Amino acid sequence: MSNKPFISIIIPVKNFERTIERTFDYLLNVDYPRDRWEWVIADGGSTDQTIQIIKSWQKKYPFIKLVEIPNCPSPGFARNKALETVKGEFLLFTDADCAPCKEWANELLKAFEKDPKVAAVGGEVYTLKVDPDNLVEAWCQHFRFNMVAPRYGFIKEGYYPDFPREPKPIDIGGHKAYFFGTCNVAYRRSAMQDIGAKFWERPTGEDMDLSYQHRSKGWKFYFAPLAKVDHMHRADLRSLRKVWVTYGQAHLPLIDKYVKKNGLQVILQFLNKAPIFTIPFPARGFVYIGNFHLMHLFSLLFLIGLIFSMFFAGVAVKILTFASFVLALHFAYQYVKWNFAMEPKDKFWTWFKMKYLTNLSFIQGGLQDFKKYGVLCIEPSF
Repeated sequence: MSNKPFISIIIPVKNFERTIERTFDYLLNVDYPRDRWEWVIADGGSTDQTIQIIKSWQKKYPFIKLVEIPNCPSPGFARNKALETVKGEFLLFTDADCAPCKEWANELLKAFEKDPKVAAVGGEVYTLKVDPDNLVEAWCQHFRFNMVAPRYGFIKEGYYPDFPREPKPIDIGGHKAYFFGTCNVAYRRSAMQDIGAKFWERPTGEDMDLSYQHRSKGWKFYFAPLAKVDHMHRADLRSLRKVWVTYGQAHLPLIDKYVKKNGLQVILQFLNKAPIFTIPFPARGFVYIGNFHLMHLFSLLFLIGLIFSMFFAGVAVKILTFASFVLALHFAYQYVKWNFAMEPKDKFWTWFKMKYLTNLSFIQGGLQDFKKYGVLCIEPSF
């Protein structure tokens, strides 16, 4: 028998018949003793063939456990139910549309062995295309959707920064919000038990909240990019937009929970190094000002200038109108320029549409619950 620690691989599912067997195939290829692991699949009420697929696999592999949760309200709720049954010393989380690499488990466990204060180790996330001709999947791959290193300025392997003693809004929901998504992370079970951590049961943001529960208590997080997972993303634009709305929505309750002082952080995203300053404001939150925002602002000013020029023939109005037009074009070009590198070239307007609508959805999500939480989030430009 191996002396490796016993691990629990936890996967929440709901209607994943499209991808779950591919995920299982990749998990079987993970280099880890089969007598030292269990797979705990938490089904949140699938209505397709997902449960039948899981049960057919259970007949062949006794280490697969199925936890059924009818009318499950959220993935976090499903994961909590799975946690009630696990036996592992380390808890490895992924999703039923993910494909872990062969060394996934071993790479995640290395940092735990070196440092007992490490609560979580997260790996890198790439894209695995299910349909080579699907343009939404191609977009996700080009965008580096869910990748960890680009999110934080292309960080290398190592520890995440210490959690701020008094976190600001961008430390929780912005570009300094260091967390690991549950598509590729491992937690030390004793760390979760030490602080009584569990996932919150809102529809989204549970991975961020679980990260902050640990980091705010002094536990360390370690990024291990060789613990690679390929992610099978949404196959249609409507589903992708829905995901981005929920990402924006998640930031408001997180900021409400972890940020105590009112004030609005303004991030000049369109400038080099994106300077940040804080202004007095009767609520908490952040405002990113990037190419997406500025192309709309100057387009609006251009239209207003055109209307004014119909009634006022002054030189100043014409100069301001022309300047607004030039600046609108400038920021629009800055916004779309990396779409020119995408293949195939004749799909440029498709790439632009996906970029624009997902960015718009992100901003919409950040504004939806302002009245409920008293938190204002103007999300970044992509």
